[in-house]
Amino acid sequence: MAASAALLLSALTACGGGGDDAAAKPEKSTASEVTPSEPTPGQVEKGMKLGEPARTTGDGGTGVLEITPDTIVFTKEASGETAENGLFVVVTMKDKAMTAVAADEPAPISGGGWKWMAPDGEMVDSDGGNAFNIVIDKYNNADPVQPGGYQWRLKAFDLTATQAKGGTLIYIDGEERAFRWEMPSTDSGPNAAEVKKQLKA
Repeated sequence: MAASAALLLSALTACGGGGDDAAAKPEKSTASEVTPSEPTPGQVEKGMKLGEPARTTGDGGTGVLEITPDTIVFTKEASGETAENGLFVVVTMKDKAMTAVAADEPAPISGGGWKWMAPDGEMVDSDGGNAFNIVIDKYNNADPVQPGGYQWRLKAFDLTATQAKGGTLIYIDGEERAFRWEMPSTDSGPNAAEVKKQLKA
């Protein structure tokens, strides 16, 4: 009788111990899934000036684009349109493919592409207001950039005078990294005269 009781007690203890171990294992497994060293989406790169290039990841993580905001122009009227908010800010950029595969800018619908940050921090999407109607033939490119090639592109913003002066141009690439360029408050860049002339055409 005593032997049977001892065996039963031993079996219950073994079952209880096994249950404790099983309960502890998932906790250890869950803790090990957290890896602090993993990269965090949304990394912000250092600020740059107009004319400085940035090596960015293409749409969908494919290829590398070197993007250089080249010229900025401020105008109340462009391409037959009047700025809804008072002022168009038109920025041209050179996109160059840097790898052996074609690369493109992410589409705005994916959360990538271009934005304007006003001095107070307000974020404004490109092509808002009447800005979506602004086109210049030389800068009206939107196809993926082929290896070894480059394209001239344009982004326009319809802003208030307060939003426009002293703003920051932001580009979010295919890896959700944000690149920033501090923008001048007056027409600037090597192609300013040409761009302004074509905007009035």
